[in-house]
Amino acid sequence: MARSLRATGGTARLRRVALIGIDGSGKTTQAYRLAAALTAAGRPATYHRNAGGRRWLGRLANRLGRPDAQRLIGRNGVLAVESVLRWLAIAAALVSCLVTGRTAVMDRYSACQYASIRAHGGQRWERLARIGYRVFPPPQVTFLLTVDPAEAYRRIERRGDDHETMGWLTAADTAYRTLPDYPSFVLVDAGGTPDDVARRIRAHLAAWLPPEAEPPALDPPAPDPLPDPPAAALLRERLAVQARP
Repeated sequence: MARSLRATGGTARLRRVALIGIDGSGKTTQAYRLAAALTAAGRPATYHRNAGGRRWLGRLANRLGRPDAQRLIGRNGVLAVESVLRWLAIAAALVSCLVTGRTAVMDRYSACQYASIRAHGGQRWERLARIGYRVFPPPQVTFLLTVDPAEAYRRIERRGDDHETMGWLTAADTAYRTLPDYPSFVLVDAGGTPDDVARRIRAHLAAWLPPEAEPPALDPPAPDPLPDPPAAALLRERLAVQARP
């Protein structure tokens, strides 16, 4: 990112930015906020959720009496469906932003699929996925939201609309950190409040986002006039009496 900004004098157009990380890291919240911040700054942006269908597959498995998607269609089936659905979602997002000229704020990108494959132990699928996803241009900035898996687990349990195991979250965290793409990610500590995380993201996008507005400086109020000393007040009174006709 720094090299591209120096090469363009800090005026490069932000076309694609991705937020990645384990479930519970706050990707969706921050992607929504970033798209809104870019739009408010005069750089229209659109949020895109590039899900792979894991949650949908899990719910389908539960309805069919299976504990999870892998018990329904197997590990290879899950990875195949997930890879295809995410590929289609990313392709649709890129085409949409190409047509509209808006910045694409990606909630998940190809790195999420590679990490998912690694966490599932399907390294053979990663090679195939990289071949298929190679058609997509890399984001100009990829934010990896880092959070302790235990904290991510607590967040997921609080929101209550899905469930992940500590084993999966830990495996996914390790998978992101071992990707060959890892050195190109901008690491953002996502363990704080949403406002704190948003500020860290904005700091990395300073070339495209104006600084947060600060309240205008106000001139100090004029001091109250000091009361006249008694001698001066008496002198003015005598002069006023002498001036009367």
